[in-house]
Amino acid sequence: MRQYAIIGLGAMGVRMLEKLSEVTDEIILIDKDADLVERYKEMAAKAYVVDAINDAALRRVIPEGLDAAIVDLGGNIEAAILVTNILKKLCVVDIIVKAVSEEAGEIFELVGATRVVYPDREAASRVVPLLVSPSLFNFMPIGSNLVMAEVRIPEKYAGMSLIEANLRQRHGINVIALRSEGSPEYSYFNADYKLRADDILLVAGKEAEVIEFSGVEERMAKGGIREVFAGLLKGRSGTNRGPAR
Repeated sequence: MRQYAIIGLGAMGVRMLEKLSEVTDEIILIDKDADLVERYKEMAAKAYVVDAINDAALRRVIPEGLDAAIVDLGGNIEAAILVTNILKKLCVVDIIVKAVSEEAGEIFELVGATRVVYPDREAASRVVPLLVSPSLFNFMPIGSNLVMAEVRIPEKYAGMSLIEANLRQRHGINVIALRSEGSPEYSYFNADYKLRADDILLVAGKEAEVIEFSGVEERMAKGGIREVFAGLLKGRSGTNRGPAR
């Protein structure tokens, strides 16, 4: 049975606890705030009121070789560095650390983090495309340069079959499923299915190609917001986004 530790009940730590507790109770909960630990202890197998920067105390409650630890100590960079390094010495397999800046993230990786999470930037990466393209209904980064997205079919492809549209060759994207606008249900399709103007495609592909397919690039050029996307893509490309096994 895999075991997890959540060290620090910041916003990300609480959210991770809530999601993990839906599938396992093998969670060790650690925070120096007794009230927070009392509030969330029922979601964990073990809960401790511990100041995480106390090396000896943390070693007592974290088993060596733990499968994964999530560190969310807010903006306390010094504490997060110390905790990350302790976890590395304890041979924790996956060490996932919340960072508020690129500089902090680089330090966390140097001292042992296997993945650094930038909540604000990742939220922006998902939301900004939706704001600038009425053809995008969802946008989810799934790797350093890959995304899944819901995209309304471009008008020029209405009436074509997927074979005729040849979206993989023309745009570098793969169609996974489709639905009609207004319907929440996706369905599979035959290759000769004729696309309709109100079809929404669930697609996967490289980030830049999905953005271009949705018509965002054209709006960026007209609206002068290309720099926004350039910044988001550049920031994401340098992030260690390996899987949290």
